[in-house]
Amino acid sequence: MQLDITTEQQNINFAPKSTMEEVAQNVRMILTTLKKTVPMDREFGVDGELIDLPVAAAQARMTAEIVDAVHRYEPRARVVSVGYEGSEQDGELQAKVRIEIDGT
Repeated sequence: MQLDITTEQQNINFAPKSTMEEVAQNVRMILTTLKKTVPMDREFGVDGELIDLPVAAAQARMTAEIVDAVHRYEPRARVVSVGYEGSEQDGELQAKVRIEIDGT
């Protein structure tokens, strides 16, 4: 099964009802956490230093960061594609990640 995950903040569900909901929440957590902000695992999340790069370079590096982080921290999910919304003029880049969940 494939799902689209965005970087839009959502409340944490401490008792997900399904594996799909749990994996989606875990991937969202990876996408919205900056590296070096988790005390016992400074590599968790994505690199916040990409913010000052030109949009094309930031997208390329962010895509690699997302694929690596999801592979490392949520092995039940596989990144199928990464798209971006926003513009250079707005100064905002939102990732939209399509994942496939193993075993569903």
